[in-house]
Amino acid sequence: MTTKIAVIGECMIELSIKQDSTTRSFGGDTLNTSVYLSRLLKDKDFSIHYVTGLGTDPFSQEMLESWQKEHIQTDLVQKMADKMPGLYSIVTDEHGERSFYYWRNDAAAKFWLKTSQSEEIIKKIAQFDYVYLSGISIAILDAESILKLLDLLKQVKANGGKVIFDNNFRPRLWSSLDLARSVYADIFSYTDIAFLTLDDEDLLWGALPYEKVIERTQNFGVSEIVIKRGSDSCIIQSTEGRFDVPANKIAKDKVIDTTAAGDSFSAGYLGARLTGRSPAQSAVQGHLVAGTIIQYRGAIIPLEVTPKLIED
Repeated sequence: MTTKIAVIGECMIELSIKQDSTTRSFGGDTLNTSVYLSRLLKDKDFSIHYVTGLGTDPFSQEMLESWQKEHIQTDLVQKMADKMPGLYSIVTDEHGERSFYYWRNDAAAKFWLKTSQSEEIIKKIAQFDYVYLSGISIAILDAESILKLLDLLKQVKANGGKVIFDNNFRPRLWSSLDLARSVYADIFSYTDIAFLTLDDEDLLWGALPYEKVIERTQNFGVSEIVIKRGSDSCIIQSTEGRFDVPANKIAKDKVIDTTAAGDSFSAGYLGARLTGRSPAQSAVQGHLVAGTIIQYRGAIIPLEVTPKLIED
């Protein structure tokens, strides 16, 4: 029987501006994870369903077609005639420093829980085996939609499904730290597997040693915690024990672009974990995928160079 995974999030139009040159692509943390997870599980009995809102414009249609080419299911994507995807630009100066600018206040993805189709989509997702979301998936929603999302996660758990959460904390998307902490605490209370970027945890809660971060997250009720630390080892705490798994050593001159490194690590870890690997084996897979992605430009690298699942 096919294992169904719903990935909730936002994909945006990306404009990359470098001096007099501008290129357009699409970007989004959970979308990046969806693509790599779909590639890893392509020949397995899994279906990846992206959950978001889009418009009826040409950019939205191009997004849909690109996701479908990656074997991502789009049956839970809502099309809104009066909305469009959000947009952001990356401006690179003459020294190579990047600045980010966002236009997303009226983006379609913010309204996926506020349409006439929402209740039917909620009912479908509630029956899924896994739901994956990130801090950005939540931060773009209004208070009413956040409550609906929390209720959906409650239903998923009641039906025997599992929740996977990547902390991806972006302070500019929240009106206050207190609100963010309260919502994150609620999300963690339903979470089975948490991916925590240590820098984001420090921004949200205050800097602490990772041992204390693990303790705090366990107290919320999370049973499997994966702490991502960039080029340093990742730390995993699960019912099988604690593991410290070194990252792959990539020569500095080989590192081209770190975009989507964390998103792809999560995909690698999950691809291995959901097919029966141990936490330590899954971290090795995560490091392999992330270490490959950073040697290419852009969030989504060519299919032919994407690592496959490591065989036992």
